[in-house]
Order: sequence, then structure tokens, then C-alpha cells
Amino acid sequence: MDSAHVDDVSTRYSDFARYEVRGRTPVYLAWARGIADDPATCDLIARLPRIKRQPVLVFAAARHAGATETEDYDEFRSFLHSHWAEVDQIVLTHSTQTNEAKRCAVLLPFLSMLPGPLSLVEVGAAAGLCLYPDRYAYHFSLDGGATRELRPASSSDVAAPRTPPVLDCDLRDGIPAPRALPEVVHRGGVDLNPIDPADPDSHAWLRSLIWPGQQAERVPRLDAALDIAASDPPKIITGDLVEQVEAAVAACPAGSTPVVFHTAVLGYLEPPERAEFVRRVTGLCDSAGAVWISVEGITLLPEIAAQVPESIRRNKGIFVVAVNGRPLATAHGHGDWVRALDPS
Repeated sequence: MDSAHVDDVSTRYSDFARYEVRGRTPVYLAWARGIADDPATCDLIARLPRIKRQPVLVFAAARHAGATETEDYDEFRSFLHSHWAEVDQIVLTHSTQTNEAKRCAVLLPFLSMLPGPLSLVEVGAAAGLCLYPDRYAYHFSLDGGATRELRPASSSDVAAPRTPPVLDCDLRDGIPAPRALPEVVHRGGVDLNPIDPADPDSHAWLRSLIWPGQQAERVPRLDAALDIAASDPPKIITGDLVEQVEAAVAACPAGSTPVVFHTAVLGYLEPPERAEFVRRVTGLCDSAGAVWISVEGITLLPEIAAQVPESIRRNKGIFVVAVNGRPLATAHGHGDWVRALDPS
């Protein structure tokens, strides 16, 4: 969705069911539809700070507290109300720092077009799992049924505690298949609450953020990506991404191309903060030679949304990939596919 700032709880959960989880997780679909039609539970959630009311956070907190992954809404409702004090505490002390390494499969076609070596700067980095596009393996399905596979070269300079995860992604409507993995010389970023990839409690919370029914695929990928990050931790600045983006770019070594990127992050900012971030990152493109890659909800950034055909803007459940403010593709939120876009 376009924003984590929730006012009308019923509408937000109804939209979550309609646009985000239908056809993807029956458990969350049942929970979201149930809450949307349940005034008492909506009132309970409405007591939370506005930014803490989003479905992904509330549902992950409930599961972290022990809720059964059931499609029976009445059973879930009973658990939620009887364990609300614990769920409330988890919600207030955690955030939806979904670190999906598979989003690198969406980023890679665009990263591969840039002059290297690259210095990656992720804003809203969490554990920084999207800062390792050169350390993952890829299986791309192309138009016409062809495939392309890429694997990282083994290196004695980098610890490899686990076999790299294979990221499967469909490249649609002419998205070019990368021919090589990028050379990355710097991994940095900004986050209000960076996650230590080696911390067991943080690991458990990231597992709770994985949607029901997707654990068989996503948990092993998360585990492997966290091992990779723990063996070579990124340089993440603790702070506000708007205020610290210049400092993060300044840390990039000379002779490299700074790439500022973010995936499903700016919805956690109020509109004025988003506008200020765009102003600052655009300035960095001019002054520091940075490249800005955004992967966000399709209507989140108005100047980018205005370049997307109106028929596509109506689909709230997908993301738009833009480079330096120009939309080039739409994408699945967790990296399953990326499709070339012909701007209006």
C-alpha cells in the first residue's frame, strides 16, 4: 500500500485484503476481512499510534505472541483480544522492517546498467539484506520461455557460511536480463533502528514478518541472507533517512558510483518528509553523481506517479521502479516479477 499512516482502520484493513493479500495468503486475507467488519477490534487497533496500525505489523506481532495461523477469524479474534497487552507491547517496540532479499532480483537489471564499481546506499536498510545483490544467485525467467542464471564467484576474501540463496524472478515485457553481477565496493545506508543480522531476537522477529504460507520459501532465504550480512556487515548510520542521506553518500569511496535506493520505505514518512527526501536525493544526483533507484507503491511519489499510465495507477497492490525519478517498470512487492513500463 501507499502509506503506513492509518486513519480509518476498517478501510485500511479492507484495502489490505483487496489489494495486497488476496491470492497470496489465505490466513491474512481472513484476518483482514474479519477486522474490517469488526468494529470492536477496529477500535482496539485504533488505540495504537497511527503509524503502528498497519496490518502487517499487527498480524506479525500477534503471531510473534503465539497466534495460530488459522483462517478461522473468530479464533484469531479471541486470541487477539485475550492477548492484547502482549501484542500491544510488541507492536510498540517493533516495526515492519521486512527485509526481503528477493527484491534484489528487481533491482539487479537496473544496477547492471550502471558504471561500476558501485557504492550501495540503502535508506530504510533494516538489516541491509538488499545490499548484497552480488552475493546472491539468480534464476530469471524471460519472455518466450528462456531462462538466465547468475551465481556469485567464490572468493577467499569473503566468508561464505551458507550456500547463497537462489532468487527466482520473472522478467516481463522486455526487461533486459543482467549478464553479470555488479562489482560492489561499499555497502551502507540509514535506518532509525538498524537490525544486527547476527542477533537471534531480531532474527526471530524478521521470521514473524514473513507471511503465513510463505515460510517454506522465504525462511531459508532469510536465514541464508542474514548469514551473508553477518559475515560482512554493512555500514548503516542510525538516524532519520531524510537527515542522514547526504552523510551516507559522503561515506562512499571515490571512484565509485553511489546508488541510493529504497524498497517499500517511503510510505512510513509523511508527505512533506517524502518531498524533502526527494529534494535531497535529487540534489545528490546533481552534486555527487549519485543514481537514485526507488521501488515504492505506485502512487506514493506524485511526480513519478504522474508519468505512469492512469490504468496502471489504479492497481494499488504493485510497485513502480524508477531511476532518477523516471518510472521504468512495475514490480511485485516481494520480487516475484518485474515488468517494463511504457510511461504515458
